[in-house]
Amino acid sequence: METQVIRPTKLAHVVLRTARYQELIDWYQLVLGAEITFGNPMATFLYYDDEHHRLAILNMPHLPPHTRAMPGVDHVAFTYASLGDLLSNYERLRDAGVEAIWSVNHGATTSLYYKDPDDNVVELQVDNFASREETDAFLRDGRFAINPIGIDFDPEEMLARHRAGEDAKQLTRWPDEVTPRTTPPPAEYLG
Repeated sequence: METQVIRPTKLAHVVLRTARYQELIDWYQLVLGAEITFGNPMATFLYYDDEHHRLAILNMPHLPPHTRAMPGVDHVAFTYASLGDLLSNYERLRDAGVEAIWSVNHGATTSLYYKDPDDNVVELQVDNFASREETDAFLRDGRFAINPIGIDFDPEEMLARHRAGEDAKQLTRWPDEVTPRTTPPPAEYLG
């Protein structure tokens, strides 16, 4: 008898362990606009949407510092509803002293990467296509395979162009002619 695969309905939350407890709570509240559902000296649950918590932070004061050289999760990504929302959030964070470490158009997404106080990488992104079918077609038609890392961009320039009225589809458009990427992501991202 064949067993049916039952898939989860969504990714519920991510849990982070830290020795910099309050710093991490404050950072995620600022970056995600998250609010506290529950908090005590041991754990804090944060939400930014209809889920009771999308992020939990555990206070573990005796942990050694985290480094990107350790095996584990590379980054966690959060999607915004529009390029305008992503760029407005970029500007808000920039003005609060939180700088993006990498800005890249991956083809399927336009993404801004940040590092939290523990050196965990957080990707804030917007989908470049209106549907999953369009995204799947892009990923499968060969264009993405030429440069699967993406094309770096200047977020200040994109913000200015967006404010000047340039269409989001044009700003996030994957070029017709793409050359293979010959440079790695920036050192700030790699470690």
